[in-house]
Amino acid sequence: MSDPHDLAKLSHEFLAAVKHGDATDAYRSTIAEMTESRLTALGENEDAATAFWLNLYNAFVQYDLERDPSLYESKRRFFGEDRIDIAGAVLSLDDIEHGILRSSKWKYGLGYIPRPFPSDFERSHRLPEVDPRIHFALNCGAESCPPIVAYTASDIDSELETSTRSFLQQSSTYHSEDDELWVTRLFLYYRGDFGGRSGIYEFLERYDVIEAEARPRVRYEQYDWTLHKGMYREQID
Repeated sequence: MSDPHDLAKLSHEFLAAVKHGDATDAYRSTIAEMTESRLTALGENEDAATAFWLNLYNAFVQYDLERDPSLYESKRRFFGEDRIDIAGAVLSLDDIEHGILRSSKWKYGLGYIPRPFPSDFERSHRLPEVDPRIHFALNCGAESCPPIVAYTASDIDSELETSTRSFLQQSSTYHSEDDELWVTRLFLYYRGDFGGRSGIYEFLERYDVIEAEARPRVRYEQYDWTLHKGMYREQID
């Protein structure tokens, strides 16, 4: 399974198995025992790498929530504990999200501060830059999270476009009397990933949440951390 598309397909199938409650031992063993050279080859295809890590994150979140929902009672433990075996390394959910998918950005830095002390593994396999659309693809198990979709190496750009547009249009509310736009708090948590204030406006224009040149006052909805397992947007085969 050295082809990057094969690894993306593996993560897709693993997520499908988790979704349907099927056995996942073989998938988790393959992921744990793959060589670093396979991950290095994966990193040479950014689309395949993005699909692989997104699916892997979403699959392990749901796997852990089904296996031991009490883990979610401590968010620090749930996201920060090293328990994902991959290619000889043991990663946390934070390692995948902030280390690899966000290209070593600090979790609490609003998208402006580098992640301190990245491991050699992280330096080797992180994506070259953050694609802000991942924030509308990652599901951390909370009520306010975007729904789960299985991503593919061949169509990830259009899939991320669809996920982003759908989530933003459903989660944004404009109050004309106050000229205020209420949006997901993800824009605040990761402000720098979107290019700051001007970048957020451009992003909202791009996905038809606001009209071109419109500049309503942006407000951020509270993030609902209530546990919501199995929030799949569509059938995952």
